[in-house]
Amino acid sequence: MKYPIKISKLYLLKLSIPIFFANLAIPFVGIIDIGLMGHLDNIKFITAISISTSIITMIFWSFGFLRMGTVGLVSQALGKSDYREIVLITLRNFCLAIIFSLIIMFCKNPILDLVQNYFNTDPETQNFIKKYITVRILSTPAELIIYVLIGFYLGLQKTFISSLITTFFSLANIFLSIYFVRELNLDILGVALGTVVSSYLTISIFIVYSYFFVVKNFKVLPRYQRIFSPKKLLKLFNINFDIFVRTILLTFSFLWFTYQSSLLGEEYVAINAILLQFVIISAFFLDAYAFSTEGVAGFLLGKKIKKAFVFLVKNSFEISFYTSLTISLIFLFLYKDIINILTDIEYLRYLTYGFVMWIFFIPPIASFSYQYDGIFIGTSQTGALRNAMIISVFIFIIISIELSNNFGNNGLWLAFLLFMFFRALSLHIYFPKILKKF
Repeated sequence: MKYPIKISKLYLLKLSIPIFFANLAIPFVGIIDIGLMGHLDNIKFITAISISTSIITMIFWSFGFLRMGTVGLVSQALGKSDYREIVLITLRNFCLAIIFSLIIMFCKNPILDLVQNYFNTDPETQNFIKKYITVRILSTPAELIIYVLIGFYLGLQKTFISSLITTFFSLANIFLSIYFVRELNLDILGVALGTVVSSYLTISIFIVYSYFFVVKNFKVLPRYQRIFSPKKLLKLFNINFDIFVRTILLTFSFLWFTYQSSLLGEEYVAINAILLQFVIISAFFLDAYAFSTEGVAGFLLGKKIKKAFVFLVKNSFEISFYTSLTISLIFLFLYKDIINILTDIEYLRYLTYGFVMWIFFIPPIASFSYQYDGIFIGTSQTGALRNAMIISVFIFIIISIELSNNFGNNGLWLAFLLFMFFRALSLHIYFPKILKKF
């Protein structure tokens, strides 16, 4: 595979388009879940789904290193044309996914105790939360394996296939959740069950597909001894541990945001759950560029082509920022329509309109942090990712307490905006270290 010295915006756009459309489906899962609960005439359903998904997201995204670590190592192995190592990297992460999923499922009761002890909600809401988590946690093995599969194809720059996995999982999740809630009247249990069934259906199809893909394209048969090579496993552990710390802190920040919302009152949990859907939508759009950058950055590092890497960084930031401005403009014109779709509770709609200004400012600021994530993940500079996130989350916790105490929910959203800014700034400081790797 040959690259031009200048990685153009058009090339990045071409790689990103499949991810772009696949990522469009992901936030719709959350939107559908919130929308289904928002039309059940009980605000407690929205509160419960917000807290439950925040907890589950924190847990699952904490193991996002299974995707991110796979992308970085696979793309660099691709740059060296080491196809056997690509397969071995993927199989090692499959093994890790199974081990971690069993640990998570074993910890179900402590997770439920944590929610009950730290979230200020009434018994009815707590019961809804328990019902959701008890079922949703059963999807853990399948969802972690999906992370590895997506990382494998992103590392190979097969963005269409990785997007197909994401799209299939998301759409199956949406349709099954609607069926279980609307047709079978399973309320919050239905959205959890929809995710479980769709996750296992997804891996059943795409593991079989991946087997034939590897046989056809790589023509290698991995050996048992090489899969469990102590040296390779230690390297994988170090990379994955750094990303684990970074990701668990990132997901904790969203959980902390929900926790701070609960201290302001249950209605603020519902308001912010709705507004966070806008943030999530913009994030998944902009992550398309970050995901594309991961694979290309790792490949260029493997090939040691510094000039092309510099062009990649410049153009990826520009196209991501321009897209973020477009997203904010769309939100400006459509925010009422989106909020009204998410809930038909009139007073909740009215309260949400009062804080909507924050969703216009966050995408442009956050775009820089998303792109830096992609660059650092692709080049496996995971120690810097970890350190930058530690700094950013620490600052976020301090300023969120101070600002929410003094300015209420507006203060909390300002703290969240500053959190995105500090994520980008801290990674910018570490960026020169990547250039020294070429």
